[in-house]
Amino acid sequence: MNKLLTFSILIATAIAANAEPQGLTAPAGKKHTKTGKPAPIARSEVQGVIPRAIRGGNPFQMLNPKAPAKYGTAEQSVAYNPFTGKYDQIKLVEIVF
Repeated sequence: MNKLLTFSILIATAIAANAEPQGLTAPAGKKHTKTGKPAPIARSEVQGVIPRAIRGGNPFQMLNPKAPAKYGTAEQSVAYNPFTGKYDQIKLVEIVF
């Protein structure tokens, strides 16, 4: 009796292992392809006194009050205190997203 039970369990296991799963196969005709372009990555802009001096070519023009407009204004380089309304910080490097 014991041998018969063991033999039948082995046969049932072998049949279950060889059985083909039903409904778990992918459809044969469909292929997944990418559609369209990937989303662009937003590029951050670096502003401030140091990057502007490097890009501008002549950093001493930033100290000149009569410099041409292409060197920027003082308002681009300072941060204002919201309570007093006066500037109190110089933006050395600013990263804008």
